[in-house]
Amino acid sequence: MVPARYAFLDGPTPLAMAHRGGAIEHLENTLPAFEACVAMGYRYLETDVRVTADGVPVVFHDAVLDRVTDRTGRVDQLTWAELCAARIGGREPVLRLEDLLGAWSDVRFNLDVKAPGVVAPLARTVRRLGVADRICVGSFSDARVAAARRVFGPEVCTSLGPRGVAALRLSSYSPRAAGLVRIPAGCAQVPLQLGGRALVDERFIAAAHAQGLQVHVWTVDTEEEATRMLDLGVDGVMTDRPAMLRDLLLRRGQWTGRPAA
Repeated sequence: MVPARYAFLDGPTPLAMAHRGGAIEHLENTLPAFEACVAMGYRYLETDVRVTADGVPVVFHDAVLDRVTDRTGRVDQLTWAELCAARIGGREPVLRLEDLLGAWSDVRFNLDVKAPGVVAPLARTVRRLGVADRICVGSFSDARVAAARRVFGPEVCTSLGPRGVAALRLSSYSPRAAGLVRIPAGCAQVPLQLGGRALVDERFIAAAHAQGLQVHVWTVDTEEEATRMLDLGVDGVMTDRPAMLRDLLLRRGQWTGRPAA
């Protein structure tokens, strides 16, 4: 186990994270989905952050509404007043980030910054609510992760960006490359595969732990994949099937969430 450098990571591992509120078992990124996961005992929820045309951070994955709602249009071109009329799955409203972060006092949130211009309004929301110790910020963009580190400072946990992950992978093969990973992050959050090849193995985890980084893997949606990752010793698992992961962890004696409500 890696000693936690951030409050976000100080729970017992493996951390079980419900990806988008459990996008296979529930209607993704909706309040009922997140509520169902918390009722199951989840203490970590993963979600996405975008910003409306008038600067309101919202919980939404796609750039456009079309795939999951009954409306069309780009999130960043709609005001909150326009966006709040959309219904995910035809029935659930889009969530403001503020409403999700304020829903529970002891739940932690892994936030994926999905677009430029999100970091500043995200930071304002986090500071207003006083939840900096309960979030981790990540992104597929190195620039956005760097912006988050500049704006939030050292108090907020961030994950490695793509370049940091690539450097960590290289260092797992060549210890002399370990200096490339001198980034003030708390974790490496990585996919099961990259370019059709398995990314996470014993060497990758060892290299991360040597740098004081936890390893969180996404998106793990079968018992076989989850078992393999847990046997390797990953520190966190993100899943679209939260009931599956919880039941597996319970059987293994590794459930670190709360007892179900």
